[in-house]
This record gives sequence, structure tokens and C-alpha cells, in this order.
Amino acid sequence: MTLVVLLLALDLGVLNKGDKEISAKRSLTIYTFYIAMAVAFGGWIWMEKGPESAMTYYTGYVIEQSLSMDNLFVMALIFGYFAIPRAYQHRVLFWGILGVIVLRGVMIGVGAALVAEFHWLLYLFSAFLIYSGIKMFSADHDNMDIEHNPILQFLRKHVRVSNRLHGHQFFIKEPDGKGKIVTAFTPLMVALILIECADVIFAVDSVPAIFALTTDTYIIYTSNIFAILGLRTLYFALSAMMARFEYLKYALAAVLVFIGSKIFLNDFVFDGDKFPPSISLSVTFGLLSTGVIYSLWRTRNQSAK
Repeated sequence: MTLVVLLLALDLGVLNKGDKEISAKRSLTIYTFYIAMAVAFGGWIWMEKGPESAMTYYTGYVIEQSLSMDNLFVMALIFGYFAIPRAYQHRVLFWGILGVIVLRGVMIGVGAALVAEFHWLLYLFSAFLIYSGIKMFSADHDNMDIEHNPILQFLRKHVRVSNRLHGHQFFIKEPDGKGKIVTAFTPLMVALILIECADVIFAVDSVPAIFALTTDTYIIYTSNIFAILGLRTLYFALSAMMARFEYLKYALAAVLVFIGSKIFLNDFVFDGDKFPPSISLSVTFGLLSTGVIYSLWRTRNQSAK
């Protein structure tokens, strides 16, 4: 946790100080730094907990990165709907990470307690992952209707929301038309809330996926957080070329089905013998690499938007 706090302080206070647009080159540079930190942390786990725990950590890291790719598409839609300038987008994503640190911790803690008490829940998680993977083959986030999103409708009904941006402010004071000064949410705050809610929804897939690998909450939490830290920085490099990855969802679907199948394979095919973490990592990485390469090849004639 101390390392995560230091990384966040470095991110906001040094690497991305002030409101400025993050270029694709800078985004990739910072993302590379986060990858290096995640790999180094995995090396520390290797020394402290052994190679099996380290391989499980790396697999969880790769899975969280891959499953969160869909979240990037949703972020782009939300930012586009509210016309959030790229100079302010990092501020939203940074504060969003703080929310993720808390929400993921709660979800993982509750999940671990339930699995420890009711082992059969792992089979339920696995079945859900397989179902989600099959369903993902026909999912279409491009047709998401943000205007009629129930969370947005709730906020507009119960909270005062400003209809325009006010710099990088999340809250403002404005007259309510009755002679009183009230606090209002800016579009930046509404975008942050929607992105946090989207993360919770996507965590319904990613958290059970890593529980299918291990029940070690330390491995689960650290792999999740390191993946999210890097991926939200990578957003600025990918946002201009997301159309090039339209076939990646099929690889993600295959990963979900594979991970979901592991629990059943462990208990009913291999008689309780653990599925080697190195094979899990290799298969996951292979599926994702194939999805990326195939997407780039199929869209090679498209111009980045």
C-alpha cells in the first residue's frame, strides 16, 4: 500500500503536474515505468513467496490488464459524451484510481471471506466467467446509451448538476434561482462517478477471474492495483486508436472461458492437482497476443480516429 501511495503522489505531483494534455508518447513512457514497477514487484514476490506465487501474480496482472481494456472503451464514450478536454481527463482518472483502491479492496475482502466459508462459490464464479466469456462474443459497447444511463438519470434527478465545465473543478457554488447559493456537481464529477460505477461493473468479471487462480488476497489485490495504475495511463495512448482493437474482445472472451474452466479442470479432471501457474500465464498471454496482432492486421488499412 505504501508503494501505491508513493506512485500516486509521483503521478500527480511530478509526472503529470498541472492540467495538460498527455501525449501518446508520454503516455507510453509512463506506462512502461508502471510495467517495470509491476514486474519488479513480482520479482520481490518470487523471492518472498516463491515462484508459484509470482507466476500467479503475473497471470493476475495480465488478466486484469486485459479485462480492463473494455473499460477503456467505456471511458472514451463517457469523456466524449461530456466533452471532457484531454487536459482534464487525467485528473478524472487519477481520482478514479483512489476510488478503485478502496472499492477493489472491499470486493476482494468480501469475496475472500465468502470463498473461505463456502468453497462451492468458486464453482459459481467459474460458471459465471464461462457465461460472461460466451456473452462477450456478442457484446457491443459502442452502442451504449449514456444519455439514458440509470446512474446519470439518478444524479440529474437528485443532485444539482452544472451544464458546463468549470475548469478542472469537480464542485462549484452557484445560485439555485431562489436566492440561495448551493453546491453543484460539474460534468467532470459526473464523469468520475460514471467511470467508478463502470469499474465496479467490470470488476464483477475480473475479480472472480483471479479468484479462479488463487485465494491469496495479497496476490489478488496487488496484481489488480498495479494493472489499473498502468492501464489508466495507457488510456491516453490508446484513445486515439481504439478502433484498431475491435477484435480484441474475442481474445478476452476466450481468456474468461479458459480461466473459468480451470476450477472445474483442477477438481474434476486433475483430481485436485493445481493447474500450473506457468501454463495459465502462457495461455493467457498467447490468447491476448493473438487478439492484438489479429486486430491490428485486420484494421491495418484504417486510419486512427
